[in-house]
Amino acid sequence: MLSDLQQFSDPDGHGERLGISAAQWSLFGQVWPAGQLLAQAMHRFAIHGERILELGCGIGLASLVLQRRGANVVASDVHPLTEPFLAYNAALNQLPAVHYRQLRWDTPLPTLGRFDLIIASDVLYERDQAELIGEVIARHAFENSQVLITDPGRGNSARFTRLMLAQGYSVEERRCPMNDTDLPPHRGRLLHYSRGAGSGDGNLPS
Repeated sequence: MLSDLQQFSDPDGHGERLGISAAQWSLFGQVWPAGQLLAQAMHRFAIHGERILELGCGIGLASLVLQRRGANVVASDVHPLTEPFLAYNAALNQLPAVHYRQLRWDTPLPTLGRFDLIIASDVLYERDQAELIGEVIARHAFENSQVLITDPGRGNSARFTRLMLAQGYSVEERRCPMNDTDLPPHRGRLLHYSRGAGSGDGNLPS
């Protein structure tokens, strides 16, 4: 992970061409509370050979947990430094390299294929992210599938849930603390969406 939120280096302009500003550059390289919550959920989530996609993986904590469990996981992000950071973090944890694909949410990537479970943390940070993530799920989720999102209460989860309901998913929501000072009713949310037969029992990981 990066040592602080000020580190920035984009000498060839790759990040800028991807729409990543200097202010956003270091955001991927931190362990965020919602990312920790997602990793904890993936530690407990029932895995039965599903093909799993993590969106906006950052340093890939949840994907690394799944890799440790032997899951079939693909990590994805748009940041140009995500792949080397992910490989380094896997090596630090004595794990095989996690399968990684660079993915822009506004650009179709047909070769990515479809997944049984799509996961993400803190991806609803702007109003239009709900539509973008919804479109990614429509392109890459099997008919019988699950989606699990951890959100720190930024205010766009209700909009996202409406879009998921329109895609035929049911939703189960749990309020979760984001840190030790987040007292009930907690601002964090663990959102579990299920669609189709065989997509799970609809219960969030305990």
